[in-house]
Amino acid sequence: MDEKILLLAGLTRNEAKVYLTLLDDGPSLAGSIAKHSGIHRRSVYDLLARLAEKGLVSYIVERKRKRYEATNPAHVIELMKQAQEDVEKIMPSLLNKFNTVKEKQETVFYRGKEGVKTILADQLAAKEILVLGASPQAQEIIKYYFHKYDEARKKKHIQIRMIFNQRPSYPIPLSTIRYLPLDAKAAVNIYGSKVAIILWTEKPLGILINNSGIADAFRQYFELLWGIAKDFK
Repeated sequence: MDEKILLLAGLTRNEAKVYLTLLDDGPSLAGSIAKHSGIHRRSVYDLLARLAEKGLVSYIVERKRKRYEATNPAHVIELMKQAQEDVEKIMPSLLNKFNTVKEKQETVFYRGKEGVKTILADQLAAKEILVLGASPQAQEIIKYYFHKYDEARKKKHIQIRMIFNQRPSYPIPLSTIRYLPLDAKAAVNIYGSKVAIILWTEKPLGILINNSGIADAFRQYFELLWGIAKDFK
């Protein structure tokens, strides 16, 4: 576990081994470090130099020989902060590349409960969500998730209009709900330029289409049905 944390801080696997060896053994000569870490002595010198650059190793010279010592592990936190800052700097470029690929990939299939949660999380960037054929079974299929989802919607003030085939058994915040006798196993979620078709079964299936023309067509279809749907009494 210690080694995994050091890897997250930006150390290589061998750098982590050398640093942990120094923490375990205390001040040591390069030969002892090589023996206890299982890394060749020639490589150990390079690793110690890199660890010194990162502020994790210091040394003193005794009789013309360097005795190395691990510095305070609290410095690892600073390395992790720096790694996070470095990631944040390149994040706009990474997101641009990701979104470019996503725009080209207009239809994506999601299988299973985690896949459907991914679709729902994607909706939290929308201004309004329209749900046609909303299924009461959804609450049972992904238990406890909708509370988290609705709380996130509330924080972002995202309104949702839904057409159910029966009164929902739980309160849905920021929602307007109407009734139509539709087959509730498959729901169509419309938001932004996207349409998500979700088959609510024990092993749900989601199809996410990112196409503004298709989204507009489904939105018009929703508004037509919304006009004839009834309010719950």
